Amino acid sequence: MPLLLLKDLPRYECLLEAAKEFPALDPSATEVFLHLLRAGDEAFRIVELHLAQHEITQGRFGVMMALWGNCQRADCDNEMPLTPAELADRTGVTRATITGLVDTLERAGLVTRTPHPEDRRMMSVGLTPRGNKLLADIMPEHFRRMAWLMDPLSESERKTFVRLLTKVLTRAAEEPAQVPAAPAKRAGGSSR
Repeated sequence: MPLLLLKDLPRYECLLEAAKEFPALDPSATEVFLHLLRAGDEAFRIVELHLAQHEITQGRFGVMMALWGNCQRADCDNEMPLTPAELADRTGVTRATITGLVDTLERAGLVTRTPHPEDRRMMSVGLTPRGNKLLADIMPEHFRRMAWLMDPLSESERKTFVRLLTKVLTRAAEEPAQVPAAPAKRAGGSSR
């Protein structure tokens, strides 16, 4: 489901007009934010279309990737199982959500639950050979789609983009209570 729910973004001039009514609206910040959400929605859509061809959702794919990426050795022949709590932490979802995702993946024969080797009250989740095969089938096209989407950006632009997004992610991790009452004006004025 898209985060933005807007196909056409407002023009900058419209944001300037809206700022007259809502002084806290920073037109350039809002423009960047809306473009970020729109680009994220489109990237999500491209991945979702591909995963749907394999009858798997983004959430299930994320769980499988967390398990696949948990290799004991560099050759990845032997993944270490994870507990549902570890999976929830690695994928950024609740433990209740992980339970549902793992249940579905287990019914499909893509993961297995086994007693934890150190604490038999806990369960460990690992990929089955069928799960590994599905990932091996998905990954080449998945990576091709990523490369295709990022192809318009030069290597330098990609590094800058990652640096800028990292700044946004760092800010997003801060407590919302730290948001100033009025928008901070950037030195040098508007980017327009």
